[in-house]
Amino acid sequence: MNIFKIVQVILCLLLITSCVSKKKVAYFQNLENQKSLPNNIEIQPDDLLTIRVSAPEQEAALPFNLTKTVGGGGNMGNANVELETYMVSNDGTIEFPVIGTVEVQGYTSIELASKIKELVSPYVKDPIVNVRILNFKISVLGEVRSPGLYKVEDDYISLPQALSMAGDIMISGKRKNVLVMREGKNGEKRHAYLDLTDANVINSPFYNLQQNDVVYVEPTGAAKQGAGYLGTVSRYLGVASVAISLVLLFTN
Repeated sequence: MNIFKIVQVILCLLLITSCVSKKKVAYFQNLENQKSLPNNIEIQPDDLLTIRVSAPEQEAALPFNLTKTVGGGGNMGNANVELETYMVSNDGTIEFPVIGTVEVQGYTSIELASKIKELVSPYVKDPIVNVRILNFKISVLGEVRSPGLYKVEDDYISLPQALSMAGDIMISGKRKNVLVMREGKNGEKRHAYLDLTDANVINSPFYNLQQNDVVYVEPTGAAKQGAGYLGTVSRYLGVASVAISLVLLFTN
């Protein structure tokens, strides 16, 4: 009976050491009515844009919709026609048909669509303008299930959404110290450490991600230690097996 009690104690100790406090893993604790910052990203140099101008009289809008032929391998029957793209220059401008140079840096997609709508109104009656950023990408690294480079289809993404795309933070990752690295205007590097267990995290300017942001989830102290000399659950079981064998050896 003493042997079984010792075994039970060992197993309980293993379970206790494997348990993680809710305060360490639960997101957005003490969440109340929170108001987040605006989430639409601003257009930056080197962004790749598509701009579509539509109107009841579509022929009037045609000069503003430059197109290009892609695919087909020389066979026009298999080729596709797509809207021409606009690369934002280092000075934050693009060259738009008929209008000429348009300053776009610092505008959101919605704001730029409104601006271009005003610019083309003298030429097109009741225009509708749609702007998209094509090369909005982020990197998620560290203790997530699927680290990698991710393309964002919308014009905004929050940090939790990015982590969700990467399969969420593993139990071995720090939720209180998630690093977001960002390249700002004029190439300056900025970063912030965000605590995802705190509901006030949504007030951080780094909560909503921007183009080319890098998210890094650091391993916990236990994970770092485990990488050094324990590593896997099988090793814990191995330790327990050795302990049980020693108990049996000395009690016989």
